[in-house]
Amino acid sequence: MAFDIDTFRVAPGDKIRLDKRDPQDTPHVDPDDRAAAETRTLELNGRLEELQELLWAQGKHRVLVVLQAMDAGGKDGTIKHVFEHVNPSGVRVAAFKKPSDDELRHDYLWRVHKEVPGDGELVIFNRSHYEDVLVVRVMDLVPKSTWKKRFGHIRAFEELLVDEGTTVLKFFLHTSKEEQRERLQERLDRPEKNWKFDAGDLVHREKWDDYMDAFADVLEETSTVDAPWFIIPANRKWYRNLAISEIMVNALEALEMTYPPAPADIAEMTISD
Repeated sequence: MAFDIDTFRVAPGDKIRLDKRDPQDTPHVDPDDRAAAETRTLELNGRLEELQELLWAQGKHRVLVVLQAMDAGGKDGTIKHVFEHVNPSGVRVAAFKKPSDDELRHDYLWRVHKEVPGDGELVIFNRSHYEDVLVVRVMDLVPKSTWKKRFGHIRAFEELLVDEGTTVLKFFLHTSKEEQRERLQERLDRPEKNWKFDAGDLVHREKWDDYMDAFADVLEETSTVDAPWFIIPANRKWYRNLAISEIMVNALEALEMTYPPAPADIAEMTISD
């Protein structure tokens, strides 16, 4: 199953038309061959587990994964199915909800910078600093003159992270409006999912086209060589998991990590009774 990761990467200068990208698509995979794709995903899960253990043991590199999507777009599912086997000791998930009063008293990146990975860590952002050029724009919470400048802030912020040793991988989970409707309806219909339903999601759903325009601008303005965006067709959850797993394994293998050297006299050590 050959995968070309550049299929999903947003290159600097790309013009994005999300309405021209099919969220149902399965590049490089026969859509009728789901079983093979899921088998491959399990193999990648195992390799990702090995690489994350190596990342944590070496304690040299840092990895930041950013997940953005519309409501019910699959952020939680991605975390559950792509990262289910990694070592909790070296992995954190940071979820960015509506800012608290204390957070609003600081600049918008203040709460974000506190959550970035340290040496050896893999941190997953469930939503992120990009909410401050998405929600605030679409819901008209700040003027255009404010959110427009933030593209430059964010590029500089991520450049800082990269320069300090962080690998930044950003995934936009691209789902259709109809797929969102089905997922939100499922949250209403299934009692065990009722807790996930938020009536506020319907307010944002009414502004779907505005959000697509905002996401397109985010992808165009902030995908760089060192902190790229990947647009993942995410209507099919199994394909979403496969594509992100392929990209994650490829990125971690590129770090060419090694285990730290053992103590010089380890061969002479024994464990007493």
